[in-house]
Amino acid sequence: MTAMVCGSLAYDTVMVFDGRFKDHILADRVHMLSVSFLVPQMRRNFGGCAGNIVFSLQLLGVDSHALATVGDDFDPYETWMRRHGLSLDYVRRIPGTYTAQAFITTDLDDNQITAFHPGAMQHSGQLEVPQGAGVSVGLVGPDSREAMVRHSEQFAAAGIPFIFDVGQGLPMFAGPDLETFIDQASWMIVNDYEAQLVQERTGLAPDKIAARCKAYIVTRGAQGSTIYADGKTIDIPPARAERVVDPTGCGDAYRAGLIYGLGRSLDWATTGRVASLLGAIKIAHHGTQTHAADLADVGARFHAAFGYAL
Repeated sequence: MTAMVCGSLAYDTVMVFDGRFKDHILADRVHMLSVSFLVPQMRRNFGGCAGNIVFSLQLLGVDSHALATVGDDFDPYETWMRRHGLSLDYVRRIPGTYTAQAFITTDLDDNQITAFHPGAMQHSGQLEVPQGAGVSVGLVGPDSREAMVRHSEQFAAAGIPFIFDVGQGLPMFAGPDLETFIDQASWMIVNDYEAQLVQERTGLAPDKIAARCKAYIVTRGAQGSTIYADGKTIDIPPARAERVVDPTGCGDAYRAGLIYGLGRSLDWATTGRVASLLGAIKIAHHGTQTHAADLADVGARFHAAFGYAL
């Protein structure tokens, strides 16, 4: 099994404001907003959906590659990837650009203000899904509009089954665009908020979306997830986390679990539970690529959580 994950490699700078935004942002003054927040806590994480997913796939022993563009400042991330044995075969540097980065400020109520600079990601449409590289499953994640369109077309043309994950790219696409992706993809995944928008824009109910591909997966955070496939609705329970520390990147860990299950031809109930477990493992750690596990550990945790062997 070889997986190709198309999406971003990014730096995430996460800052914590020891107060509440609502105490500093006046509703009748938002049209002339000028505020500053002291953020005594700050972390810089290696992130981006492609990077996060291949990191978790590596823990599961899956041969996987990120297809992504990065900038001149990528050296620390490259060192991190090499240290953890992550493939750089399909990562291209774009001279004169920064690697994509998000600047996230969180307050005591877990509200967030985020600024995102796409940088080199704006050039990711230049990349091609490799042919003849033995790729058996793919994922098209949030990326530039051109990249999401082209990589979906390329997977479909090559006959490579892939997951379409619109994520933060949703504002770029209208209903007809989304219907095209649904028809091209083997599987589609969204969170519950994105599901509402996708269904409104396409006019398609979940079972109708699932009928046009192989499965439609809706994640619901702490409430678990739902998989619509083969004319059935399969409810996946959440896996219990050892502790809840940082939810950032849990969705990407879930997607790695999906890819693992799909590549191993596991049934949907088991595949969804593997995905749920990966999310629970990740949430117990700060950052998106700091959790640790191997396949034996995942197997033991799976049996403990769900009562049967993986």
